[in-house]
Amino acid sequence: MNTSDATGQRPERNPARWVILGVICLAQLTVLLDNTILTVAVPSLTEELGASTADVQWMMNAYSLVQAGLLLAAGNAADRYGRKKMLATGLALFGIGSLVAGLAQSTAQLIAARAGMGIGGALLMTTTLAVVVQVFDDEERTKAIGLWGGVSSLGFAAGPLIGGALLNHFWWGSIFLINLPVALVGLVAVLKLVPESKNPSGDRPDLLGALLSTVGMSGITFAIISGPVHGWTSGRVVTAALIGAAALTAFALWERRIPFPMLDMTFFRNSRFVGAVAGGILVAFGMGGSFFLLTQHLQLVLGYDPLQTGLRMTPLALVIVVLNLTGVGARLLPKVGTPVAIAGGMGLLAAGLASIAVLGAHGYAGMFLGLVLMGVGIALSMPAMANAIMSAIPPEKAGVGAGVNGTLQESGNGLGVAVLGAVLNSRFAALVPAVAAGAGSLPAALSRASSAADRAEIRDAFASGVQASQLVGAAAVLAGGVVAAILLRRAERASG
Repeated sequence: MNTSDATGQRPERNPARWVILGVICLAQLTVLLDNTILTVAVPSLTEELGASTADVQWMMNAYSLVQAGLLLAAGNAADRYGRKKMLATGLALFGIGSLVAGLAQSTAQLIAARAGMGIGGALLMTTTLAVVVQVFDDEERTKAIGLWGGVSSLGFAAGPLIGGALLNHFWWGSIFLINLPVALVGLVAVLKLVPESKNPSGDRPDLLGALLSTVGMSGITFAIISGPVHGWTSGRVVTAALIGAAALTAFALWERRIPFPMLDMTFFRNSRFVGAVAGGILVAFGMGGSFFLLTQHLQLVLGYDPLQTGLRMTPLALVIVVLNLTGVGARLLPKVGTPVAIAGGMGLLAAGLASIAVLGAHGYAGMFLGLVLMGVGIALSMPAMANAIMSAIPPEKAGVGAGVNGTLQESGNGLGVAVLGAVLNSRFAALVPAVAAGAGSLPAALSRASSAADRAEIRDAFASGVQASQLVGAAAVLAGGVVAAILLRRAERASG
């Protein structure tokens, strides 16, 4: 895409574009911190609110379920009604939801507040990337998306660290109230600095498409979340999956028929778009699954508390942030091309997962190398994939493009946790000693152990399950890198 106008002159760049990016990243950081910060507060919530296991699951999942279900609809709303308006609305809803959550007196109030935060989170996830695409031209967009992605990774990794630090000094509500000043500063900055942009064609709203996409994604996400807990063949999981699949099928058929579709299905004939989509799902698969496994391994096997666990996972985030802040990926991408950048990055991510599996089974030192390799791989591949997705979609549909990107991340993360968690549970059940046979978790198995030898054998069985899961994740990510690279190379040849 040429960055010059019809006269051959480069359009004037927004002088405040890097400040705007800072505001965007602040909003994005708040949302992603909340995705992971709650994990360390589960013991406090169980004790102080009397939360049952089911209550805790809904506290965790209400946010993800609502957010994932609304991403495409939120992106479409941003394109139609204005990305600045939806970004400000998202910040306001997220702040209000955080206030209600922090002051909640019951589990029902907290679950409802988390669902409300999910609505704000969906608007923020889509509008932040869409605004980046609008504010930056082709020459600077890759670097800007890299910085946006680096902050996203920082939020994903820093949640347990910040949550652990807050819970060491304050009550559980502090993990939500910390969002308020950030949301307020972000809201003022958005209203003052971010330019408004929307789809100039004024397409009619696709209300049925929005409903079908929301029902479909909610059903699939609910099935992914519930599968590991209730069993993949249970009635609630199968029913949710069937409803979700039926709604998404109806959505695809509807979008092909109407003159103003929310998501133009012809995008899926574009090899560049499909390649980036495939890669995006599997990178998120590897990241979501590995984070789920790593936090369990560090706390349950190696005995670190939540704050220590967060500190030991920071090398991954720091590598991503440093490489993206210095623009390494942005400078490398034009030299090697998108297919090589994505394949190389996903290859390094796979190598990192495999290194953790092989070298980190019994200590942190072996994990460190794997975390660094994962960070380098993510820093190279994720901005390239986000840029490939957004470049394949017309600028006036940037919100929908960001919705697709966000949906991929949510779906990939959920699948990673579900699939790699299932591998872990299967391997653990096969290796656990007879004294703990039938135990559904490591703590339950340890409670049945009668000797130090039994406890050591149980921990070894769990470590072996983590190792097997990481290797499965590595293989999936590597395969995704190869597929994405082939499709993107084919698209480049076809367009050349």
